[in-house]
Amino acid sequence: MISTLCKQIKQYKRETILTPILVAIEVVLDILIPFLMSKMVNEGVNTGDMAVVWNYGLLMLLCAVGALITGGLSGKYAAVASAGFAKNLRDAEFRNIQNFSFSNIDEYSTGGLITRLTTDVSNVQMAFQMIIRIAVRAPLNFFMALFMVFYLSAEIGWYMLLVIVLLAIAVSILIKRAGPVFNKMFKMYDNLNEEIQENITGIRPVKSFVREDYEIQRFNKRSQNIYSVNRTAELMMILNQPFVQLAMYACVLIVSFVGAHQIVNGTMMDGTLMSLFTYIMNLLMSLMMFSMILVMVTMSTASAKRIVEVINQVSYLESPRDGIKEVKDGSVEFDHVYFNYAEQVDGHYVLRDINFNIPSGQTVGILGATGSSKSSLVSLIPRLYDVTKGSVKVGGRDVREYDLKTLRDSVSMVLQKNVLFSGTIKENMRWGDENATDEEIVEACKLAQADDFISRMPHGYDTYIEQGGTNVSGGQRQRLTIARALLKKPKILILDDSTSAVDTKTDALIREAFRTKIPNTTKIIISQRVSSIQDADRILVLDRGHLVDSGTHEELLKSSEIYRTTWQAQQKGGADDAGTDETAK
Repeated sequence: MISTLCKQIKQYKRETILTPILVAIEVVLDILIPFLMSKMVNEGVNTGDMAVVWNYGLLMLLCAVGALITGGLSGKYAAVASAGFAKNLRDAEFRNIQNFSFSNIDEYSTGGLITRLTTDVSNVQMAFQMIIRIAVRAPLNFFMALFMVFYLSAEIGWYMLLVIVLLAIAVSILIKRAGPVFNKMFKMYDNLNEEIQENITGIRPVKSFVREDYEIQRFNKRSQNIYSVNRTAELMMILNQPFVQLAMYACVLIVSFVGAHQIVNGTMMDGTLMSLFTYIMNLLMSLMMFSMILVMVTMSTASAKRIVEVINQVSYLESPRDGIKEVKDGSVEFDHVYFNYAEQVDGHYVLRDINFNIPSGQTVGILGATGSSKSSLVSLIPRLYDVTKGSVKVGGRDVREYDLKTLRDSVSMVLQKNVLFSGTIKENMRWGDENATDEEIVEACKLAQADDFISRMPHGYDTYIEQGGTNVSGGQRQRLTIARALLKKPKILILDDSTSAVDTKTDALIREAFRTKIPNTTKIIISQRVSSIQDADRILVLDRGHLVDSGTHEELLKSSEIYRTTWQAQQKGGADDAGTDETAK
């Protein structure tokens, strides 16, 4: 974990190294001041020698100015180093998340990833700043002050050491008990962030079903749970303060009692006693700072582990070394494919023994009830997931042989949950091809039947799309995502129920445009509506992960009970109802 974190210091090594060096100089200068003061009192004030007073006074002034300068510089460099370190951590996490496969993403909640990029990084940033500055100052100041106490009075030094050992034992017990509580608290933060994101994303259904009060109660319950755990952790850690104060008062009493006896006995001078009080305060302030560091490090260790877990997470899908850089054509072949999202001890598979072949340029429809694994099947083509057994071939080669970027650039997939990003329509379209011209964007939108409604917008293609596409309708959003996919000029185009929110006339126009404008592209269309796929060259019927039937519309009406029943139901008005239902979603 420490090795991974240290690698993220990168270009801020200079500031990271300079900070503790400057802190060390500051501490040495601070420690010298009480010693010089005792010399000034013992050799100058008590003897009435003003020359000695001036000499030691000047030295003390120089030490104070030097400590001020080095302290200021150390603070500046610590701030630069910690802010840069946090920036690099966020960058490393985000970059690796972008390389995650769908299987990796499935292991983390969205709220959990957001927490790791924000709250956890802030905790580690604060801990890092304390480590390179306060964690250097506190022990160095402690040991130097303790050395000076022993140098000035060994008897008092041993008393101090005893008090410090007892304090250290008490603090370590508190830290050990607080660690698991902080771990529990961060997991609860993940859940809270997940719930907040879910609520804000789904605010429309919440309002539609008048569930605001229910959502508020859920949030309050989560928030109250975090409060309770946080309160427990903080109560544990706040006990540091009375322990340190108890130690401080004990040390002051010991120095007063023993020091007074030594002065009366003539074994100690009053200037020495004054400096001892200062060093005792240095010792105890160091202990207080050290207890703060322990609290912060304890809390940030949980955060650091979560950050490192993301940074070191290896994608389950990686490009092979010397992967194929060209996809010959859009042919697709499934050869005895079995697939599961996770290992199942009972041998259950989401897809079982799937076999079919699609020649390049064909249009293939996929029909099946909800939960029949249609989306899982097409996700294997661009290798969003890897097959469990068998093989999927594109262009005659196993998809695992291709360079991932090459394969996915050749396959455009419009997912069920179509997403538009904040920015203009043009900017969203250029996700498909960052170098696309305005004319190419317009042509793609015409194919997707989106140009008409875009042209009616006040700013046309420069219209700003809100995050998630909330300022356009479901049907418009679907057509825009189809246009974006077309801009990739793919060899294979996959529409995963991507016209469910458009009317049947527009759906037919889109399919006609596909047939006439991109005849060489393999089209795979998943749909709940038979009308959307009945003109396909071939239709696959899935049922509970099995390929149960295959053929043309006419063939399946005769041979497939599932297909025939679905078609008959939709002929009685079910198709229109399905479209309406999808739009409502």
